[in-house]
Amino acid sequence: MSQTDADQRRISLAEAWLRQDPDPETRAELAAIVDAVRAGDPAASADLADRFDQRLAFGTAGLRGEIAAGPNRMNRVLVAQAAAGLAAYLLARGAADAAATTPSIVIGYDGRKNSAVFARDTAEIMAGAGVRATLLPRLLPTPVLAFAVRHLDASAGVMVTASHNPPNDNGYKVYLGGDDHGSQIVSPADAEIAAQIQHIADTASVAGLPRGEFATAPESIVEEYVRQTALVASPPAAQPNVVYTAMHGVGWQTMASVLTAAGFDAPTLVEAQIQPDPGFPTVSFPNPEEPGAMDLSFARAREVGAELIVANDPDADRLAIAIPDASAEAGYRRLTGNEVGLILGWQAAERAAAVSGDSGPSGTLACSIVSSPGLEAIADAYELDFEATLTGFKWISRAPGLVFGYEEALGYLVNPGTVRDKDGISAALAFLSLAAALKAEGRTIDDHLDAFVERFGCHASAQISIRVTELSRIGEIMARLRAEPPASVGGIRVERIEDLSDGFGELPPSDVLRIVLNGGGRVMVRPSGTEPKLKVYIDAVAETGSVAERRAAASAAVAALEAGMRELTA
Repeated sequence: MSQTDADQRRISLAEAWLRQDPDPETRAELAAIVDAVRAGDPAASADLADRFDQRLAFGTAGLRGEIAAGPNRMNRVLVAQAAAGLAAYLLARGAADAAATTPSIVIGYDGRKNSAVFARDTAEIMAGAGVRATLLPRLLPTPVLAFAVRHLDASAGVMVTASHNPPNDNGYKVYLGGDDHGSQIVSPADAEIAAQIQHIADTASVAGLPRGEFATAPESIVEEYVRQTALVASPPAAQPNVVYTAMHGVGWQTMASVLTAAGFDAPTLVEAQIQPDPGFPTVSFPNPEEPGAMDLSFARAREVGAELIVANDPDADRLAIAIPDASAEAGYRRLTGNEVGLILGWQAAERAAAVSGDSGPSGTLACSIVSSPGLEAIADAYELDFEATLTGFKWISRAPGLVFGYEEALGYLVNPGTVRDKDGISAALAFLSLAAALKAEGRTIDDHLDAFVERFGCHASAQISIRVTELSRIGEIMARLRAEPPASVGGIRVERIEDLSDGFGELPPSDVLRIVLNGGGRVMVRPSGTEPKLKVYIDAVAETGSVAERRAAASAAVAALEAGMRELTA
């Protein structure tokens, strides 16, 4: 096929798309591109090819991408197709169960561009297909939607959010009720839903999809989430001096209600970031992990002498914590996801021990395979079960007997009886409860980190993210590591390499390499599931000597492994 024929084929696809697109903004955008292609603009031709030669994939993370026209972008056409396909899946699943009632769905949305309109489209199309649809009453955090799926005993849930992605992105996250208990979808549901979505895209115009009336959830659902979340904390014996930022997201209103219900004083706010703003004007990337994202929080904390900084990402399912550190340039340092996860895991183990019967503590601590091995050390010390899962809370939330779960990317599940997903609000409350108890004893979070090292050893970690412009580069690096496995990394001997591509133990297949090193170190290598990155996770442990000696030894091992992996992935 010549280039002209290829352009004409894409123009025909674009014209069909324009006929069903209800959004004047994306229609105008696509029409201008089509005109430019007809005029012979090679950049426009490449742009049209990128939009129409492939489709934004629906997987276990749902949909996520840039808001723009075409099937390889997030827009009202794609969302309508997704809603109709998900409705068909729910109806088919209900038809297969003779005892099933009419399927139902609850839909939430955050403050990103088009979140409200995508949510309303979903509700109307679900209702038109015969699914009982309920829309949450206003923009709310993702954990409230995850809670609502269980609270309403819904067949499914949809959250319209792109979490901490760039400002012009949006996404579509799907949860299942019933036996899935409000967890995010996993295989094979993702493939079955994707097939239904593709069928809609191939056979129907979204302009002709029937739309129906949906219900709006009462505010009492939010109030019940607040009530149950407040139970995570004991009444505070002291009031930590806290700074809070919502990172231009939707977390503050719900967080404020939870803090009040739990008896905590209102924190000092980073006012410039407290209200939802889809433009995220004060940050280059609305992710607390990114350099510079917490600079305003640090500045506000210095002004008020804060003992703790609490940050949620824009949809409030993640939590970042920072504490005073005189050696840091900003006067504060953000704790790593592993540091927060291990502290909260220790807290959960203590609670499990406090309510244990004659047979001792029971329950499971779970984390992703790329998170710190320190959680297993805690589980062993408290005689709890431990489970390492594939990356993502869709797996962590399914650990049997779960009492606590986390992943190093700032995700924590502290109340699995209420929410089966990461929850940055309940996790923040659990952390504040710990900080309050420590303050009442005249101790700090830093003191508690030292106590952790003294009891469980120093579990140090680091992460390398290798961003690529060509996705093929990631496959090349993974293939090379498999074909030419290293005998050592950073001068530390490799004991074995475990390739998880065919599954490993009870883990399903995943494109992950686990490099086990002499001395207890470990390196995990995997492609990112949401960004064009290769991610390398490094862990080392030191269990002998003083606290300072353990920190020094573990940090030195991590530094050597990091240098070695940068060479191997160059």
